[in-house]
Amino acid sequence: MRLRRSSLLKFLLHAGAVFLGGGRLAAETVTFGVIGDYGAAIFSPIYVSNQLAVARLVKSWTPDFIITVGDNNYGPNTFSSFDTNVGQFYHEYIFPYKGVFGAGASSNRFFPTLGNHDWFYHYQFNAPNTVAPYLAFFSPPGNGRYYRHRHGPMELFAIDSDLVEPDGNTATSKQAQWLQKQLAASTAPWRLVYFHEAPFSSGFAHGTWRMETAQMNWPFKEWGASAVLSGHDHIYERVFTNGLNYFVCGTGGSRLDPVQEPLVAGSQFHHTNEYGALRIDATETNLTIRFLNIAGKIIDTHTMTSEPKTPVKR
Repeated sequence: MRLRRSSLLKFLLHAGAVFLGGGRLAAETVTFGVIGDYGAAIFSPIYVSNQLAVARLVKSWTPDFIITVGDNNYGPNTFSSFDTNVGQFYHEYIFPYKGVFGAGASSNRFFPTLGNHDWFYHYQFNAPNTVAPYLAFFSPPGNGRYYRHRHGPMELFAIDSDLVEPDGNTATSKQAQWLQKQLAASTAPWRLVYFHEAPFSSGFAHGTWRMETAQMNWPFKEWGASAVLSGHDHIYERVFTNGLNYFVCGTGGSRLDPVQEPLVAGSQFHHTNEYGALRIDATETNLTIRFLNIAGKIIDTHTMTSEPKTPVKR
């Protein structure tokens, strides 16, 4: 039986048969979790309990994948320590998984970023700055320190914000030039940049007031980012500044920190006394970012609506 063109078009639209990059349906929602500052299980049973609670929360969402905003491993800079602090909680998302806590994933669904503790936990003892154990455990894409990955309407750009990054961590560095080019070339409706040291934060330990991470104040908005995700301060905070939303999520299992008053300019919401994680749901037209505590309660919600991406003039 032959269908008229108009009938065929209606059928295709009704069936949702319009595909995006990565082979996902346009109407489908991509869901993923964001954890940060979590890898402390090697030190104490209380940290094991904290991490387990956060891991259960994130996995209850049945996420398509998980990303981290750094400090995956507070222990010795060894493969075994990474396995204790990460593998025992998230091995089923990691590929290839070479640890001892169970089966790994058939394809990788765990995309970390480097934190300062992932680089040099023993820095004070003049140990060499190396990410070899990190790279051996996670096998991330690209050079492993900074890379991109696409999931339907979402493209994510992992950056290394640490001061010992070989390709630099300033807005004019080789790494930043890579990011600028990748954002300009992206066709994704949503483009999230994530890294460890938050450029804007009210955290007492590392916040903007201490000027520790001023070098990460890159022109993300101008380059085409939709939002920026970070950790380092062990708080949750949502900041709107320079025309962009910045999220701090360092509540993945290590200690919790207070904030410094007055709050950083542009702070929209902060939460300091509970462990939790970010849940992000993305469609072609909407991006919803929620912070939930380990009891599953939604503490903060922010939704953005997409606009056509403006081409970058060359």
